[in-house]
Amino acid sequence: MTSTVTPEAAERKDSSDTAAPGPRRRRTDRIRRIGLPYLLLLPALILELLVHLVPMVIGIVMSFKELTQFYIRDWGTAPWTGFGNYKVSVDFSAPVGKALLHSFFVTVGFTLLSVAFCWLIGTVTAIYMQENFRGRGVLRALFLIPYALPVYAAVITWVFMFQHDNGLVNHVLHDQLHITSKPSFWLIGDNSFYALLIVHVWKGWPFAFLIVMAGLQNIPKELYEAASIDGAGMLQQIRRITLPSLRPVNQVLVLVLFLWTFNDFNTPYVLFGRSAPEAADLISVHIYQASFVTWNFGTGSAMSVLLLLFLLVVTAVYLVLTSRGRRSADV
Repeated sequence: MTSTVTPEAAERKDSSDTAAPGPRRRRTDRIRRIGLPYLLLLPALILELLVHLVPMVIGIVMSFKELTQFYIRDWGTAPWTGFGNYKVSVDFSAPVGKALLHSFFVTVGFTLLSVAFCWLIGTVTAIYMQENFRGRGVLRALFLIPYALPVYAAVITWVFMFQHDNGLVNHVLHDQLHITSKPSFWLIGDNSFYALLIVHVWKGWPFAFLIVMAGLQNIPKELYEAASIDGAGMLQQIRRITLPSLRPVNQVLVLVLFLWTFNDFNTPYVLFGRSAPEAADLISVHIYQASFVTWNFGTGSAMSVLLLLFLLVVTAVYLVLTSRGRRSADV
């Protein structure tokens, strides 16, 4: 006996077969959709773990050990000292703590000045470069050269320029302009702080220029046209339109510049070598000297952990204050 299937029954069967998938298939699709982003992030997370987190944990463990040159070959056998390294680091009446406190204040002053100059020069230059004039593209490319240069090549060039006898800086200031009465020592003494500041600002302001210039592209030109019709001058437009519109960009820019400057090691190390002058003794170089010159890795690790905690606190306070300011401005 043969059964016949009508076209209506076949259509109903096909529609039932192609209906919504079952619970198992929906669950599989959901897992695939949710797990794919984490799968793509997995290589970056592994590299972050190996490059940053694992050395950070090892450094924290080392800060609780009496790790000196006697235990370099097998640092795991170094005796535990508890918070002894931290007590030595924050004992500001002792030589180690007093030197660390001096380095901290030098770093704070250097960071504040460097961030201020980088932001000011970068912002002024970015605003000026918004105007259309011949050669603007060439100037933009030239301004980014200090930031694009490798730090070692750039700083070594400044080392030659700061030389006492045949450096370009003394040649211009003393021989050409007669501003100084005699050639100055820029890489030793008190002038080393200003030399370090000049080099860091020269290399850092193009980054601020690049970020601010990108932020300016998001400001509608109609705002400036309306302000110009209302009689607002250039300074009023910058004060009322440009700076308020750049507030989110500047909040991130200042934080990044602060963290980069406070942690900068390459610039002072290449400029002064392993032993920085007292006036330019940044905390990054100071920790390096405490670890690799005196071979006291436990104390150096404790200083590094204290620096990390300080930067975390400053970052948290800064983010809280800026978020409150952003909410009040929106209201």
